[in-house]
Amino acid sequence: MGACSSCCADRNRSGLYEPLLQENEREAVADLLQYLENRTETNFFEGDPLRALSTLAFSDNVDLQRSAALAFAEITEKDVRAVDRDTLEPVLFLLQSHDVEVQRAASAALGNLAVNTENKLLIVKLGGLEPLIRQMLSPNVEVQCNAVGCITNLATHDENKTKIAKSGALVPLTRLARSKDMRVQRNATGALLNMTHSDENRQQLVNAGAIPVLVSLLSSPDTDVQYYCTTALSNIAVDAANRKKLAQTETKLVNSLIGLMDSTSLKVECQAALALRNLASDEKYQLEIVRSRGLTPLLRLLQSTFLPLILSSVACIRNISIHPLNESPIIDAGFLDPLIELLAYDENEEIQCHAISTLRNLAASSERNKKAIVEAGAVERVCTLVLKVPLSVQSEMTACVAVLALSDDLKPRLLQLGALDVLIPLTDSSSVEVQGNSAAAIGNLSSKVQDYQPFISVWDAPSGGLHGYLTRFLESPDTTFQHIAIWTIVQFLEGGDTELIDLITRSSEIIPAVRELTQSLDSTSPHQQADGDNMMNDESEIVGLARRVISMLSQNEKDF
Repeated sequence: MGACSSCCADRNRSGLYEPLLQENEREAVADLLQYLENRTETNFFEGDPLRALSTLAFSDNVDLQRSAALAFAEITEKDVRAVDRDTLEPVLFLLQSHDVEVQRAASAALGNLAVNTENKLLIVKLGGLEPLIRQMLSPNVEVQCNAVGCITNLATHDENKTKIAKSGALVPLTRLARSKDMRVQRNATGALLNMTHSDENRQQLVNAGAIPVLVSLLSSPDTDVQYYCTTALSNIAVDAANRKKLAQTETKLVNSLIGLMDSTSLKVECQAALALRNLASDEKYQLEIVRSRGLTPLLRLLQSTFLPLILSSVACIRNISIHPLNESPIIDAGFLDPLIELLAYDENEEIQCHAISTLRNLAASSERNKKAIVEAGAVERVCTLVLKVPLSVQSEMTACVAVLALSDDLKPRLLQLGALDVLIPLTDSSSVEVQGNSAAAIGNLSSKVQDYQPFISVWDAPSGGLHGYLTRFLESPDTTFQHIAIWTIVQFLEGGDTELIDLITRSSEIIPAVRELTQSLDSTSPHQQADGDNMMNDESEIVGLARRVISMLSQNEKDF
Protein backbone atom coordinates (compact mmCIF):
# COMPACT_ATOMS: atom_id res chain seq x y z
CA MET A 1 0.00 0.00 0.00
CA GLY A 2 1.16 3.56 -0.54
CA ALA A 3 1.77 6.00 -3.33
CA CYS A 4 0.82 5.19 -6.90
CA SER A 5 4.08 4.81 -8.78
CA SER A 6 2.96 6.87 -11.77
CA CYS A 7 2.91 10.09 -9.75
CA CYS A 8 6.47 10.93 -10.80
CA ALA A 9 6.23 9.66 -14.35
CA ASP A 10 6.43 13.13 -16.00
CA ARG A 11 9.17 15.43 -14.78
CA ASN A 12 8.42 18.68 -16.59
CA ARG A 13 11.11 21.12 -15.56
CA SER A 14 10.39 23.69 -18.25
CA GLY A 15 9.25 26.05 -15.50
CA LEU A 16 12.79 26.20 -14.13
CA TYR A 17 13.66 28.76 -16.80
CA GLU A 18 10.70 31.12 -16.55
CA PRO A 19 12.04 34.71 -16.92
CA LEU A 20 10.06 36.14 -13.95
CA LEU A 21 11.88 34.24 -11.18
CA GLN A 22 13.05 36.03 -8.09
CA GLU A 23 16.77 36.15 -7.46
CA ASN A 24 16.61 33.68 -4.56
CA GLU A 25 14.45 31.38 -6.68
CA ARG A 26 17.00 31.39 -9.53
CA GLU A 27 19.73 30.55 -7.06
CA ALA A 28 17.61 27.77 -5.54
CA VAL A 29 16.96 26.32 -9.02
CA ALA A 30 20.65 26.29 -9.85
CA ASP A 31 21.56 24.80 -6.50
CA LEU A 32 18.89 22.12 -6.72
CA LEU A 33 20.01 21.05 -10.21
CA GLN A 34 23.54 20.69 -8.88
CA TYR A 35 22.38 18.72 -5.85
CA LEU A 36 20.31 16.42 -8.05
CA GLU A 37 23.35 15.70 -10.18
CA ASN A 38 25.05 14.40 -7.02
CA ARG A 39 21.98 12.98 -5.33
CA THR A 40 23.65 9.83 -4.04
CA GLU A 41 25.99 11.96 -1.93
CA THR A 42 23.42 14.58 -0.87
CA ASN A 43 21.19 14.72 2.20
CA PHE A 44 18.14 16.66 1.03
CA PHE A 45 16.57 16.76 4.49
CA GLU A 46 18.84 19.39 6.03
CA GLY A 47 21.07 22.33 5.26
CA ASP A 48 21.39 23.99 1.85
CA PRO A 49 19.66 21.21 -0.16
CA LEU A 50 16.56 21.48 2.06
CA ARG A 51 16.65 25.29 1.86
CA ALA A 52 16.72 25.12 -1.93
CA LEU A 53 13.76 22.72 -1.99
CA SER A 54 11.84 24.86 0.50
CA THR A 55 12.40 28.02 -1.52
CA LEU A 56 10.84 26.38 -4.58
CA ALA A 57 8.03 24.84 -2.55
CA PHE A 58 6.95 28.16 -0.99
CA SER A 59 7.23 30.02 -4.31
CA ASP A 60 4.16 31.59 -5.93
CA ASN A 61 5.32 30.10 -9.21
CA VAL A 62 3.41 26.88 -9.84
CA ASP A 63 6.16 25.49 -12.06
CA LEU A 64 8.67 25.84 -9.24
CA GLN A 65 6.19 24.17 -6.90
CA ARG A 66 5.87 21.29 -9.34
CA SER A 67 9.64 20.95 -9.48
CA ALA A 68 9.89 20.92 -5.68
CA ALA A 69 7.07 18.42 -5.32
CA LEU A 70 8.52 16.10 -7.96
CA ALA A 71 11.94 16.34 -6.35
CA PHE A 72 10.51 15.52 -2.93
CA ALA A 73 8.66 12.54 -4.40
CA GLU A 74 11.72 11.21 -6.19
CA ILE A 75 14.04 11.69 -3.23
CA THR A 76 11.71 10.06 -0.69
CA GLU A 77 11.08 7.12 -2.94
CA LYS A 78 14.67 6.00 -2.34
CA ASP A 79 15.55 7.69 0.96
CA VAL A 80 13.08 7.34 3.82
CA ARG A 81 14.25 8.44 7.24
CA ALA A 82 12.93 10.30 10.26
CA VAL A 83 12.64 13.98 9.39
CA ASP A 84 11.72 17.12 11.31
CA ARG A 85 9.25 19.95 10.92
CA ASP A 86 11.54 21.82 8.49
CA THR A 87 11.25 18.96 5.97
CA LEU A 88 7.56 18.24 6.42
CA GLU A 89 6.25 21.82 6.35
CA PRO A 90 7.16 22.51 2.68
CA VAL A 91 5.66 19.14 1.67
CA LEU A 92 2.46 19.89 3.59
CA PHE A 93 2.34 23.37 2.00
CA LEU A 94 2.61 21.79 -1.46
CA LEU A 95 -0.17 19.39 -0.51
CA GLN A 96 -2.56 22.36 -0.32
CA SER A 97 -1.83 23.53 -3.85
CA HIS A 98 -4.70 23.81 -6.35
CA ASP A 99 -2.48 22.32 -9.05
CA VAL A 100 -3.12 18.63 -9.67
CA GLU A 101 0.50 17.87 -10.57
CA VAL A 102 1.73 19.43 -7.33
CA GLN A 103 -0.92 17.60 -5.31
CA ARG A 104 -0.03 14.29 -6.91
CA ALA A 105 3.70 14.53 -6.31
CA ALA A 106 3.41 16.06 -2.82
CA SER A 107 1.04 13.36 -1.62
CA ALA A 108 3.38 10.71 -3.04
CA ALA A 109 6.28 12.27 -1.12
CA LEU A 110 4.26 12.44 2.08
CA GLY A 111 3.15 8.82 1.66
CA ASN A 112 6.76 7.76 1.26
CA LEU A 113 7.81 9.65 4.40
CA ALA A 114 4.84 8.14 6.28
CA VAL A 115 6.49 4.74 6.12
CA ASN A 116 8.75 5.88 8.98
CA THR A 117 7.25 5.50 12.48
CA GLU A 118 8.35 8.91 13.81
CA ASN A 119 7.15 10.63 10.65
CA LYS A 120 3.67 9.09 10.97
CA LEU A 121 3.12 10.90 14.26
CA LEU A 122 4.67 14.20 13.16
CA ILE A 123 2.64 14.40 9.94
CA VAL A 124 -0.62 14.11 11.89
CA LYS A 125 0.65 16.49 14.58
CA LEU A 126 1.42 19.12 11.93
CA GLY A 127 -2.11 18.93 10.51
CA GLY A 128 -1.50 16.64 7.56
CA LEU A 129 -4.89 14.90 7.74
CA GLU A 130 -7.01 17.84 6.58
CA PRO A 131 -5.30 18.38 3.21
CA LEU A 132 -5.14 14.61 2.65
CA ILE A 133 -8.90 14.36 3.18
CA ARG A 134 -9.44 17.16 0.65
CA GLN A 135 -7.27 15.32 -1.85
CA MET A 136 -9.25 12.12 -1.35
CA LEU A 137 -12.20 14.10 -2.72
CA SER A 138 -10.23 15.09 -5.85
CA PRO A 139 -11.63 13.97 -9.22
CA ASN A 140 -8.08 12.96 -10.21
CA VAL A 141 -7.46 9.24 -9.67
CA GLU A 142 -3.70 9.63 -9.13
CA VAL A 143 -4.27 12.22 -6.42
CA GLN A 144 -6.89 10.01 -4.77
CA CYS A 145 -4.56 7.03 -4.88
CA ASN A 146 -1.62 8.84 -3.29
CA ALA A 147 -3.73 10.55 -0.64
CA VAL A 148 -5.39 7.30 0.39
CA GLY A 149 -2.05 5.51 0.37
CA CYS A 150 -0.66 8.11 2.74
CA ILE A 151 -3.67 7.77 5.06
CA THR A 152 -3.15 4.00 4.98
CA ASN A 153 0.45 4.37 6.12
CA LEU A 154 -0.48 6.87 8.83
CA ALA A 155 -3.19 4.51 10.12
CA THR A 156 -0.68 1.79 10.91
CA HIS A 157 0.35 3.73 14.03
CA ASP A 158 -1.96 3.17 16.99
CA GLU A 159 -1.71 6.78 18.17
CA ASN A 160 -3.02 8.00 14.82
CA LYS A 161 -6.00 5.68 14.44
CA THR A 162 -8.44 7.54 16.68
CA LYS A 163 -7.39 10.91 15.22
CA ILE A 164 -8.01 9.61 11.72
CA ALA A 165 -11.38 8.16 12.75
CA LYS A 166 -12.45 11.50 14.20
CA SER A 167 -11.03 13.57 11.34
CA GLY A 168 -13.82 12.81 8.88
CA ALA A 169 -11.60 10.55 6.78
CA LEU A 170 -13.70 7.40 7.07
CA VAL A 171 -16.58 8.50 4.83
CA PRO A 172 -14.36 9.37 1.82
CA LEU A 173 -12.26 6.25 2.48
CA THR A 174 -15.41 4.14 2.35
CA ARG A 175 -16.49 5.82 -0.87
CA LEU A 176 -13.09 5.32 -2.49
CA ALA A 177 -13.15 1.64 -1.56
CA ARG A 178 -15.67 1.33 -4.41
CA SER A 179 -13.35 3.09 -6.87
CA LYS A 180 -13.04 1.61 -10.34
CA ASP A 181 -9.29 2.10 -10.08
CA MET A 182 -7.83 -0.98 -8.43
CA ARG A 183 -4.93 0.93 -6.88
CA VAL A 184 -7.30 3.32 -5.14
CA GLN A 185 -9.46 0.40 -4.07
CA ARG A 186 -6.48 -1.43 -2.58
CA ASN A 187 -5.27 1.61 -0.67
CA ALA A 188 -8.75 2.48 0.58
CA THR A 189 -9.61 -1.02 1.80
CA GLY A 190 -6.14 -1.27 3.36
CA ALA A 191 -6.78 1.98 5.23
CA LEU A 192 -10.18 0.74 6.40
CA LEU A 193 -8.52 -2.45 7.64
CA ASN A 194 -6.00 -0.44 9.64
CA MET A 195 -8.90 1.29 11.38
CA THR A 196 -10.45 -1.94 12.70
CA HIS A 197 -8.04 -2.66 15.54
CA SER A 198 -9.94 -0.97 18.38
CA ASP A 199 -13.55 -1.01 19.59
CA GLU A 200 -14.01 2.74 19.20
CA ASN A 201 -12.60 2.90 15.69
CA ARG A 202 -14.62 -0.12 14.56
CA GLN A 203 -17.77 1.64 15.69
CA GLN A 204 -16.78 4.79 13.79
CA LEU A 205 -16.22 2.63 10.74
CA VAL A 206 -19.61 0.95 11.05
CA ASN A 207 -21.24 4.37 11.44
CA ALA A 208 -19.51 5.52 8.25
CA GLY A 209 -21.29 2.75 6.32
CA ALA A 210 -18.24 0.58 5.73
CA ILE A 211 -19.86 -2.82 6.37
CA PRO A 212 -21.87 -3.19 3.11
CA VAL A 213 -18.89 -1.89 1.14
CA LEU A 214 -16.49 -4.41 2.70
CA VAL A 215 -18.96 -7.26 2.18
CA SER A 216 -19.57 -6.35 -1.46
CA LEU A 217 -15.81 -6.26 -2.13
CA LEU A 218 -15.36 -9.85 -0.96
CA SER A 219 -16.19 -10.73 -4.56
CA SER A 220 -13.42 -8.48 -5.90
CA PRO A 221 -11.13 -10.14 -8.46
CA ASP A 222 -8.13 -8.68 -6.61
CA THR A 223 -6.72 -10.90 -3.86
CA ASP A 224 -5.29 -7.93 -1.93
CA VAL A 225 -8.72 -6.31 -1.76
CA GLN A 226 -10.25 -9.66 -0.73
CA TYR A 227 -7.62 -10.00 2.00
CA TYR A 228 -8.11 -6.50 3.38
CA CYS A 229 -11.89 -6.89 3.39
CA THR A 230 -11.97 -10.35 4.99
CA THR A 231 -9.52 -9.23 7.67
CA ALA A 232 -11.46 -6.02 8.34
CA LEU A 233 -14.73 -7.95 8.61
CA SER A 234 -13.06 -10.50 10.87
CA ASN A 235 -12.01 -7.68 13.21
CA ILE A 236 -15.45 -6.06 13.05
CA ALA A 237 -17.06 -9.40 13.94
CA VAL A 238 -15.18 -9.48 17.25
CA ASP A 239 -17.91 -7.23 18.71
CA ALA A 240 -21.26 -8.82 19.57
CA ALA A 241 -23.20 -5.72 18.51
CA ASN A 242 -21.51 -5.75 15.12
CA ARG A 243 -22.26 -9.46 14.65
CA LYS A 244 -25.90 -8.70 15.30
CA LYS A 245 -25.83 -5.92 12.71
CA LEU A 246 -24.12 -8.21 10.20
CA ALA A 247 -26.74 -10.91 10.82
CA GLN A 248 -29.54 -8.42 10.17
CA THR A 249 -28.16 -6.76 7.03
CA GLU A 250 -25.61 -9.01 5.31
CA THR A 251 -27.41 -12.21 4.36
CA LYS A 252 -24.76 -13.30 1.85
CA LEU A 253 -21.77 -12.85 4.14
CA VAL A 254 -21.37 -16.46 5.26
CA ASN A 255 -21.62 -17.85 1.73
CA SER A 256 -19.07 -15.30 0.50
CA LEU A 257 -16.59 -16.21 3.22
CA ILE A 258 -17.09 -19.94 2.64
CA GLY A 259 -16.36 -19.34 -1.03
CA LEU A 260 -13.13 -17.51 -0.15
CA MET A 261 -11.88 -20.55 1.76
CA ASP A 262 -11.35 -22.01 -1.72
CA SER A 263 -9.28 -19.01 -2.84
CA THR A 264 -5.96 -19.50 -4.62
CA SER A 265 -4.44 -17.12 -2.04
CA LEU A 266 -3.35 -18.69 1.26
CA LYS A 267 -3.76 -15.42 3.16
CA VAL A 268 -7.32 -14.97 1.88
CA GLU A 269 -8.24 -18.56 2.81
CA CYS A 270 -6.80 -18.01 6.28
CA GLN A 271 -8.62 -14.74 6.92
CA ALA A 272 -11.90 -16.11 5.60
CA ALA A 273 -11.73 -18.94 8.15
CA LEU A 274 -10.84 -16.47 10.91
CA ALA A 275 -13.77 -14.25 9.96
CA LEU A 276 -16.08 -17.26 10.16
CA ARG A 277 -14.51 -18.16 13.52
CA ASN A 278 -15.39 -14.75 14.93
CA LEU A 279 -18.91 -14.87 13.48
CA ALA A 280 -19.31 -18.34 15.04
CA SER A 281 -19.14 -16.78 18.48
CA ASP A 282 -22.92 -16.50 17.98
CA GLU A 283 -25.35 -19.41 17.81
CA LYS A 284 -26.97 -18.20 14.61
CA TYR A 285 -23.71 -18.28 12.70
CA GLN A 286 -22.64 -21.62 14.20
CA LEU A 287 -25.69 -23.19 12.57
CA GLU A 288 -25.56 -21.16 9.37
CA ILE A 289 -21.95 -22.09 8.57
CA VAL A 290 -22.83 -25.80 8.74
CA ARG A 291 -26.06 -25.37 6.78
CA SER A 292 -24.17 -23.40 4.11
CA ARG A 293 -21.78 -26.33 3.58
CA GLY A 294 -18.84 -24.72 5.29
CA LEU A 295 -17.54 -27.95 6.82
CA THR A 296 -15.98 -29.32 3.62
CA PRO A 297 -13.57 -26.40 3.00
CA LEU A 298 -12.83 -26.18 6.73
CA LEU A 299 -11.82 -29.84 6.77
CA ARG A 300 -9.54 -29.27 3.79
CA LEU A 301 -7.83 -26.32 5.52
CA LEU A 302 -7.55 -28.33 8.72
CA GLN A 303 -5.51 -30.94 6.85
CA SER A 304 -3.18 -28.35 5.34
CA THR A 305 0.55 -28.29 6.09
CA PHE A 306 0.52 -24.48 6.46
CA LEU A 307 0.33 -23.54 10.15
CA PRO A 308 -1.79 -20.35 9.80
CA LEU A 309 -4.40 -22.28 7.78
CA ILE A 310 -4.50 -25.07 10.35
CA LEU A 311 -4.84 -22.60 13.20
CA SER A 312 -7.60 -20.55 11.58
CA SER A 313 -9.64 -23.60 10.56
CA VAL A 314 -9.32 -25.45 13.88
CA ALA A 315 -10.27 -22.28 15.75
CA CYS A 316 -13.32 -21.95 13.52
CA ILE A 317 -14.46 -25.56 13.92
CA ARG A 318 -13.98 -25.25 17.66
CA ASN A 319 -16.53 -22.41 17.79
CA ILE A 320 -18.91 -24.18 15.42
CA SER A 321 -18.76 -27.33 17.58
CA ILE A 322 -20.21 -25.45 20.55
CA HIS A 323 -23.74 -25.85 19.20
CA PRO A 324 -25.22 -29.29 20.07
CA LEU A 325 -26.90 -29.60 16.68
CA ASN A 326 -23.51 -29.37 14.98
CA GLU A 327 -21.85 -32.23 16.88
CA SER A 328 -22.99 -35.11 14.68
CA PRO A 329 -22.59 -33.24 11.35
CA ILE A 330 -18.97 -32.42 12.24
CA ILE A 331 -18.22 -36.03 13.16
CA ASP A 332 -20.00 -37.35 10.08
CA ALA A 333 -18.01 -34.92 7.89
CA GLY A 334 -14.79 -36.71 8.88
CA PHE A 335 -13.19 -34.34 11.39
CA LEU A 336 -12.31 -36.85 14.13
CA ASP A 337 -9.10 -38.32 12.71
CA PRO A 338 -7.58 -34.94 11.71
CA LEU A 339 -8.48 -33.43 15.10
CA ILE A 340 -6.88 -36.35 16.94
CA GLU A 341 -3.76 -35.95 14.80
CA LEU A 342 -3.57 -32.27 15.77
CA LEU A 343 -3.38 -33.19 19.45
CA ALA A 344 0.29 -33.98 18.81
CA TYR A 345 0.92 -30.71 16.93
CA ASP A 346 3.56 -29.53 19.39
CA GLU A 347 4.66 -26.65 17.14
CA ASN A 348 1.63 -24.68 18.28
CA GLU A 349 -0.04 -24.91 21.68
CA GLU A 350 -3.11 -23.02 20.49
CA ILE A 351 -3.80 -25.60 17.77
CA GLN A 352 -3.60 -28.40 20.34
CA CYS A 353 -6.01 -26.55 22.65
CA HIS A 354 -8.55 -25.91 19.89
CA ALA A 355 -8.38 -29.52 18.69
CA ILE A 356 -9.01 -31.10 22.09
CA SER A 357 -11.61 -28.47 22.99
CA THR A 358 -13.47 -29.37 19.79
CA LEU A 359 -13.40 -33.05 20.70
CA ARG A 360 -14.78 -32.22 24.13
CA ASN A 361 -17.59 -30.17 22.56
CA LEU A 362 -18.42 -32.99 20.15
CA ALA A 363 -18.74 -35.40 23.08
CA ALA A 364 -20.96 -33.15 25.15
CA SER A 365 -24.50 -34.32 24.45
CA SER A 366 -24.49 -37.66 22.64
CA GLU A 367 -23.54 -41.18 23.67
CA ARG A 368 -23.07 -42.02 20.00
CA ASN A 369 -20.55 -39.21 19.59
CA LYS A 370 -18.66 -40.12 22.77
CA LYS A 371 -18.30 -43.67 21.47
CA ALA A 372 -17.15 -42.46 18.05
CA ILE A 373 -14.49 -40.27 19.64
CA VAL A 374 -13.16 -43.08 21.81
CA GLU A 375 -13.20 -45.56 18.93
CA ALA A 376 -11.26 -43.08 16.79
CA GLY A 377 -8.39 -43.31 19.28
CA ALA A 378 -8.72 -39.99 21.10
CA VAL A 379 -8.18 -41.45 24.57
CA GLU A 380 -5.04 -43.37 23.58
CA ARG A 381 -3.60 -40.17 22.08
CA VAL A 382 -4.48 -38.16 25.17
CA CYS A 383 -2.96 -40.73 27.53
CA THR A 384 0.24 -40.70 25.46
CA LEU A 385 0.55 -36.92 25.37
CA VAL A 386 -1.11 -35.43 28.41
CA LEU A 387 1.83 -35.62 30.82
CA LYS A 388 4.11 -33.86 28.29
CA VAL A 389 1.95 -31.06 26.87
CA PRO A 390 1.69 -27.47 28.23
CA LEU A 391 -0.68 -26.76 31.13
CA SER A 392 -3.32 -25.13 28.91
CA VAL A 393 -3.48 -28.27 26.77
CA GLN A 394 -3.51 -30.51 29.86
CA SER A 395 -6.50 -28.57 31.17
CA GLU A 396 -8.44 -29.15 27.94
CA MET A 397 -7.40 -32.80 27.67
CA THR A 398 -8.44 -33.65 31.23
CA ALA A 399 -11.73 -31.82 30.74
CA CYS A 400 -12.36 -33.90 27.62
CA VAL A 401 -11.65 -37.16 29.47
CA ALA A 402 -14.02 -36.05 32.24
CA VAL A 403 -16.80 -35.63 29.67
CA LEU A 404 -16.10 -39.00 28.03
CA ALA A 405 -16.05 -40.63 31.48
CA LEU A 406 -19.70 -39.71 31.97
CA SER A 407 -20.63 -42.56 29.65
CA ASP A 408 -21.31 -45.75 31.64
CA ASP A 409 -20.66 -47.86 28.56
CA LEU A 410 -17.24 -46.30 27.94
CA LYS A 411 -15.85 -46.33 31.48
CA PRO A 412 -14.37 -49.86 31.26
CA ARG A 413 -12.62 -48.91 28.01
CA LEU A 414 -11.14 -45.73 29.50
CA LEU A 415 -9.94 -47.64 32.56
CA GLN A 416 -8.47 -50.35 30.36
CA LEU A 417 -6.59 -47.72 28.34
CA GLY A 418 -4.81 -46.52 31.49
CA ALA A 419 -6.63 -43.25 32.08
CA LEU A 420 -5.99 -43.47 35.84
CA ASP A 421 -2.23 -43.71 35.29
CA VAL A 422 -2.17 -40.19 33.85
CA LEU A 423 -5.07 -38.63 35.74
CA ILE A 424 -3.71 -39.38 39.23
CA PRO A 425 -0.37 -37.54 38.73
CA LEU A 426 -2.27 -34.59 37.27
CA THR A 427 -4.35 -34.19 40.44
CA ASP A 428 -1.14 -32.77 41.90
CA SER A 429 -0.53 -30.37 39.00
CA SER A 430 0.60 -26.77 39.50
CA SER A 431 -2.61 -25.76 37.70
CA VAL A 432 -5.81 -25.69 39.75
CA GLU A 433 -7.84 -26.30 36.58
CA VAL A 434 -5.82 -29.39 35.67
CA GLN A 435 -6.17 -30.70 39.24
CA GLY A 436 -9.93 -30.17 39.24
CA ASN A 437 -10.52 -31.62 35.78
CA SER A 438 -8.40 -34.70 36.55
CA ALA A 439 -10.21 -35.31 39.83
CA ALA A 440 -13.59 -34.84 38.13
CA ALA A 441 -12.60 -37.42 35.51
CA ILE A 442 -11.59 -39.89 38.22
CA GLY A 443 -14.87 -39.24 40.00
CA ASN A 444 -16.87 -39.85 36.84
CA LEU A 445 -14.97 -43.08 36.21
CA SER A 446 -15.64 -44.27 39.77
CA SER A 447 -19.41 -44.30 39.41
CA LYS A 448 -21.33 -47.43 38.40
CA VAL A 449 -18.48 -49.60 37.17
CA GLN A 450 -18.52 -53.38 37.44
CA ASP A 451 -14.83 -53.93 38.05
CA TYR A 452 -12.93 -51.77 40.54
CA GLN A 453 -9.63 -53.57 40.04
CA PRO A 454 -8.17 -50.68 37.98
CA PHE A 455 -8.68 -48.39 41.02
CA ILE A 456 -7.19 -50.93 43.42
CA SER A 457 -4.10 -51.32 41.22
CA VAL A 458 -3.32 -47.59 41.46
CA TRP A 459 -4.04 -47.22 45.18
CA ASP A 460 -0.43 -46.37 46.09
CA ALA A 461 1.14 -45.43 42.73
CA PRO A 462 1.77 -43.52 40.52
CA SER A 463 2.55 -40.23 42.30
CA GLY A 464 1.12 -41.32 45.64
CA GLY A 465 -1.70 -43.15 43.92
CA LEU A 466 -5.43 -42.86 44.43
CA HIS A 467 -4.82 -42.85 48.17
CA GLY A 468 -2.57 -39.79 48.01
CA TYR A 469 -4.97 -37.93 45.71
CA LEU A 470 -8.01 -38.55 47.95
CA THR A 471 -6.09 -37.48 51.05
CA ARG A 472 -4.87 -34.23 49.44
CA PHE A 473 -8.31 -33.26 48.21
CA LEU A 474 -10.08 -34.13 51.46
CA GLU A 475 -7.60 -31.95 53.35
CA SER A 476 -7.71 -29.14 50.79
CA PRO A 477 -9.08 -25.73 51.86
CA ASP A 478 -10.96 -25.64 48.53
CA THR A 479 -14.53 -26.88 49.05
CA THR A 480 -14.79 -27.88 45.38
CA PHE A 481 -11.87 -30.25 45.82
CA GLN A 482 -13.30 -31.57 49.08
CA HIS A 483 -16.63 -32.19 47.38
CA ILE A 484 -15.08 -34.13 44.47
CA ALA A 485 -13.06 -36.35 46.81
CA ILE A 486 -15.86 -37.17 49.24
CA TRP A 487 -18.31 -37.81 46.39
CA THR A 488 -15.78 -40.18 44.77
CA ILE A 489 -15.42 -42.12 48.02
CA VAL A 490 -19.21 -42.48 48.18
CA GLN A 491 -19.11 -44.00 44.66
CA PHE A 492 -16.46 -46.48 45.76
CA LEU A 493 -18.47 -47.51 48.81
CA GLU A 494 -21.66 -47.86 46.79
CA GLY A 495 -19.75 -49.99 44.28
CA GLY A 496 -19.38 -52.62 46.99
CA ASP A 497 -15.89 -53.86 46.11
CA THR A 498 -14.68 -55.32 49.42
CA GLU A 499 -10.98 -54.96 48.64
CA LEU A 500 -11.31 -51.28 47.76
CA ILE A 501 -13.55 -50.62 50.76
CA ASP A 502 -10.95 -52.32 52.97
CA LEU A 503 -8.22 -50.07 51.60
CA ILE A 504 -10.31 -47.00 52.38
CA THR A 505 -11.22 -48.25 55.86
CA ARG A 506 -7.60 -48.99 56.79
CA SER A 507 -6.29 -45.62 55.64
CA SER A 508 -4.87 -43.59 58.53
CA GLU A 509 -5.23 -40.39 56.48
CA ILE A 510 -8.58 -40.75 54.68
CA ILE A 511 -10.82 -41.69 57.61
CA PRO A 512 -9.64 -38.88 59.94
CA ALA A 513 -10.01 -36.40 57.07
CA VAL A 514 -13.57 -37.63 56.41
CA ARG A 515 -14.43 -37.39 60.11
CA GLU A 516 -13.12 -33.82 60.10
CA LEU A 517 -15.50 -32.99 57.26
CA THR A 518 -18.50 -34.31 59.19
CA GLN A 519 -18.23 -31.17 61.29
CA SER A 520 -19.08 -27.66 60.07
CA LEU A 521 -16.15 -26.19 58.10
CA ASP A 522 -14.84 -23.22 60.07
CA SER A 523 -11.88 -22.21 57.92
CA THR A 524 -12.49 -21.12 54.36
CA SER A 525 -10.31 -19.59 51.70
CA PRO A 526 -10.85 -15.89 50.77
CA HIS A 527 -12.35 -16.66 47.37
CA GLN A 528 -14.75 -19.12 48.96
CA GLN A 529 -15.86 -16.52 51.50
CA ALA A 530 -16.78 -14.26 48.59
CA ASP A 531 -19.08 -16.95 47.22
CA GLY A 532 -21.53 -16.45 50.09
CA ASP A 533 -24.60 -18.66 49.91
CA ASN A 534 -23.07 -20.98 47.30
CA MET A 535 -20.23 -21.81 49.66
CA MET A 536 -22.67 -22.55 52.46
CA ASN A 537 -24.58 -24.92 50.20
CA ASP A 538 -21.34 -26.67 49.19
CA GLU A 539 -20.33 -26.97 52.83
CA SER A 540 -23.67 -28.45 53.77
CA GLU A 541 -23.47 -31.03 50.98
CA ILE A 542 -19.88 -31.94 51.89
CA VAL A 543 -20.87 -32.47 55.53
CA GLY A 544 -23.78 -34.63 54.43
CA LEU A 545 -21.60 -36.77 52.14
CA ALA A 546 -18.91 -37.14 54.83
CA ARG A 547 -21.48 -38.33 57.37
CA ARG A 548 -22.84 -40.72 54.79
CA VAL A 549 -19.35 -42.20 54.30
CA ILE A 550 -18.91 -42.73 58.03
CA SER A 551 -22.36 -44.32 58.23
CA MET A 552 -21.67 -46.65 55.29
CA LEU A 553 -18.32 -47.69 56.75
CA SER A 554 -19.94 -48.38 60.14
CA GLN A 555 -22.64 -50.46 58.48
CA ASN A 556 -20.00 -52.32 56.52
CA GLU A 557 -18.17 -53.20 59.76
CA LYS A 558 -21.40 -54.48 61.31
CA ASP A 559 -22.14 -56.55 58.21
CA PHE A 560 -18.62 -57.89 58.31
